[in-house]
Amino acid sequence: MSDSFPLQRSHPDELIVGLVSVSDRASSGVYQDQGIPALSDWLQRAVTRPPRIVSRLIPDDRAGIAATLRELVDQARCDLVLTTGGTGPARRDVTPEATLDVATRELPGFGEQMRQVSLAFVPTAILSRQVAVIRELADHAALIINLPGQPKAIQETLEGLRGDDGAVRIPGIFAAVPYCLDLIGGPHVETHGAVVKAFRPKSARRDGDQQ
Repeated sequence: MSDSFPLQRSHPDELIVGLVSVSDRASSGVYQDQGIPALSDWLQRAVTRPPRIVSRLIPDDRAGIAATLRELVDQARCDLVLTTGGTGPARRDVTPEATLDVATRELPGFGEQMRQVSLAFVPTAILSRQVAVIRELADHAALIINLPGQPKAIQETLEGLRGDDGAVRIPGIFAAVPYCLDLIGGPHVETHGAVVKAFRPKSARRDGDQQ
C-alpha cells in the first residue's frame, strides 16, 4: 500500500473520496473492474475542484468490506466513500450489511432515490439493496453510499433523469451530496451544473455557488 495516511489536503475544500469496487471475480483478475474507472471519470466531470481519490478493489466478504470502509474513513480521512457492486439479493452480495456494520447513522433517502431512478429503466431495480450511511468519529465524519455495479446505472443514479428539453425529471442522488457534506463538517463541494446541479438552501450557499 503506497498511500500515506492520513491524506493531506492541497486546499481546505479539496474533496477526498474513497472508491470501493466489490467483486469476487474482478478482485481475483477474472475480468477487469469497470466500477472504479467509471466513478473516477464521473467525479472528474462533475466536481469543479478535482477530488483526491483513493481506490480499493476487494472481494465480496462482509468483514473485509467493513474493514476497508473503516480504513478509508478512519485512516485516509475520506469525506465521501462510494462503493459499487454487491448490493443485490444473491447470497454473496453483502455490501449493504458491511456498510451498516460501520455506520453511526443511516440515510434511507439515498437508497430510495436510487431505486426510483433505476425503476425508470428496469423493473428489477426493486431487487437492489443500496444503503447510505454516515460514519462519525470524534473529529471526523464521512458519507458512505452504495452504488450499482454497472457504469451506466452508476451515472444514471448519480445524475438523475432528464427530459428531451434537458430539464431534470428525476433528481440524481449527487445533487444532495454537497449539502450533506456541509452538514457533517466536510469540505464545500461545488459541481458542474451541466452534469449534476448541487442543491443547497440559500442560507448555506457561498458566493459563486450555483443558484
